[in-house]
Amino acid sequence: MAVILEHLAWPEIVELREKNGGLLLLPLGATEQHGPHLPVAMDTLLAEAVCHAASGRTGVPVLSALRYTVSQGHTPKWPGTFSLRHETFIATLRDLAAWAVATGWKRLLFINSHFGNDAPARVAVDQLRLAHLGKLQVGLIHVFQLSEAIWKSYTADAADLHANRAETSLMLHLHPDLVHMDRLAGSDDPDRTTDAVFSYPVAQTSLNGVTGAPSQATKEEGAALFEQMTAALVAKIHKAIIEEPPLPAQHWNGLTKSPYA
Repeated sequence: MAVILEHLAWPEIVELREKNGGLLLLPLGATEQHGPHLPVAMDTLLAEAVCHAASGRTGVPVLSALRYTVSQGHTPKWPGTFSLRHETFIATLRDLAAWAVATGWKRLLFINSHFGNDAPARVAVDQLRLAHLGKLQVGLIHVFQLSEAIWKSYTADAADLHANRAETSLMLHLHPDLVHMDRLAGSDDPDRTTDAVFSYPVAQTSLNGVTGAPSQATKEEGAALFEQMTAALVAKIHKAIIEEPPLPAQHWNGLTKSPYA
């Protein structure tokens, strides 16, 4: 059973801090359009599900998912998207990490399922590893890049994918009641960015918010892909519980405060 932090009282949380190296998982999702057939909570539902499944196998607690993150690239063309500014998202991650340190946690992994969070989340990690040097080990893991096989499944029908075969298959497995396969006739939309020099928002590259071939999705493919994700994340978590800096503390423990803390 998953260990979900928001379901616990503080005495139970005190005990959890002393287990599994003081590790916490923070799912990073999004609230954004996912074509005419998938819920706008797609990324959040996936991040939560993978984290909860991995927590059930490891005992590592999971924080509440961030549902509003960086989705500006989807533009207001299709309703349902709600985005934070990059700097707001980074500040949110920094604030949550500061509270983790203040309340005794030692390790924090951001488990991300949304492509748009990549750049700002990496900036946050870069800032946090200095701001809490020696107090908090912090890292970023993308569920879609947990292994080469998973990434290959994600990008099989589109490199600049969105609401495609893989994502639709995952939702057919996790939340079939939220998937509208009846709306997919003519909804497959090709990746138009293959040879692009510049970066374009989705409104300039997709007709309906889809990039890929969701009509090819199956529940069975989603179940297999989700199991690959869970197993790969569990392996990462086991490593994160015991991993220490490559060099021992005597080489860096004088750097107790970052100039940017």
